[in-house]
Amino acid sequence: MQLKQLEYFYVLAKMEHCTKAAEKLYITQPSLSHAISELEKELGTQLFQKEGRNIHLNKYGQTFFPHVEKALTELKIGEKKMLELLYPNKGNIDLGYLYNLGDRFVPKVITAFLNNTDYKDTKFSFGQGNTPNLIDSLKKEKFDFVFCSYVENEPNIDFFPVIQEDLVVIVPKAHPLAKFKSVTLEQLSSYPFVAFSHKSGLRPIIDNVFKSVNITPNIVAETEIDTSVAGLVETNFGVAIITNIPALKDFNIKILKLKNANSKRLIYLAKIKDKHLSPAMDSFQSFVIKYQNENNLSIYNT
Repeated sequence: MQLKQLEYFYVLAKMEHCTKAAEKLYITQPSLSHAISELEKELGTQLFQKEGRNIHLNKYGQTFFPHVEKALTELKIGEKKMLELLYPNKGNIDLGYLYNLGDRFVPKVITAFLNNTDYKDTKFSFGQGNTPNLIDSLKKEKFDFVFCSYVENEPNIDFFPVIQEDLVVIVPKAHPLAKFKSVTLEQLSSYPFVAFSHKSGLRPIIDNVFKSVNITPNIVAETEIDTSVAGLVETNFGVAIITNIPALKDFNIKILKLKNANSKRLIYLAKIKDKHLSPAMDSFQSFVIKYQNENNLSIYNT
């Protein structure tokens, strides 16, 4: 059993499409098919089943997959630690972050960090997701750090507050509330409400905002992505509470301040507690905390 066969199996299982998997691996489709065929011969069973143009793991493949994923992850960790010993100033950092941090905050922080000549050769790989997915990936050591919301009952994870976002209300421009500059939660309760799904780290924060004044919003739609919330509000599905991201300017909506409630949301730099940190990782953690303290915890400073 060869390492390349396991890597090919993993990518094909994730992408569920031979042509796309071959393109991602920079090999020909016949080469991919041959490698999988040889792996199946060695294991004595087929691992995939075809469904039209797509391909899916069968029950044997599903049993095999988590072990391959764990093995590849462990090898990646081992390789990273070896490189840390050999080249302490050429670290590799796997960083995950919330979708709305990718346009400004993450590029600004990474650029500022790499401007330090001691760590100019540090390499980053990135991934995006919602808070539950990011935390899960952090536990599986797919990421070294993640920028996410705080999560209760995670004693094995350190959370460092680094970013502060304003919560605002958004309404359609023709909405009755659009004539105001700020509104109360009581005013919002009279209208249909577009909520973030339970997969979003924002959902419990906004739920607690309403609970603080004993109000239950009339939720008519739920979605995970900030821009999807704004799109639903623009098309008059309802009103919403959201972080004041720059992308809101692209929608035909009115942004209002939120009165009589906590209108801030913190985002944290999270890592596994007591995790071994390479020199580059240790410096990055210290840099992010210092950088944001100096910028008053504001996400969209220019």
